[in-house]
Amino acid sequence: MLRNMTETFLNYLRSKLAITDQQFSQLEPHLKTRHVEKGQALLSVGEVCLYGGFVLKGCLRSYVIDEKGKEHIIQFAPENWWIAEQISLFKKTPAIFYIDAVEATDLLAIDMAFFDELNRIVPDVQQLMSSLQLNSLRTFQKRLISHLSETGEQRYVGFVETYPSLSLRLPLWMIASYLGLTPESLSRIRKELMDK
Repeated sequence: MLRNMTETFLNYLRSKLAITDQQFSQLEPHLKTRHVEKGQALLSVGEVCLYGGFVLKGCLRSYVIDEKGKEHIIQFAPENWWIAEQISLFKKTPAIFYIDAVEATDLLAIDMAFFDELNRIVPDVQQLMSSLQLNSLRTFQKRLISHLSETGEQRYVGFVETYPSLSLRLPLWMIASYLGLTPESLSRIRKELMDK
């Protein structure tokens, strides 16, 4: 099973950069598989993030809880997505959001030693790392702009475009939390879109 999981990750890496089997075999000892059950926490506010997660099967989410106890979902990470509290991971500072499993999830837990070794043995990796960081920044910028300037319907359509597999897998309240809507508003929007 580990081989299948690492094979999936190797295919992902190969879609992004040139990496040989020999180079990857040097990286494999730094890959740890984890299985987390639905609702299980991977990171809590105040903890230091020790690894990034590459989702192989299932779905994770990151979120904050406001002073009234309401959850605000920042990101979902379905299959072939990364999730981490990047500042905490790279700077070893306390995390400012939570990460947990929305579904039973298999992931690769990838620590800084993996990235250090990847940087050492694969010459073009800096381009990949820069690209991943820029994509992450761009995603958060687009999400902020969406929340500031789009209607609920536009936000929902954008969600479906970003996460095509999740609109039927996630509970309505989670999608509503991600979109900054009430579940009732989202239900109405979905009904209106189906009627069009």
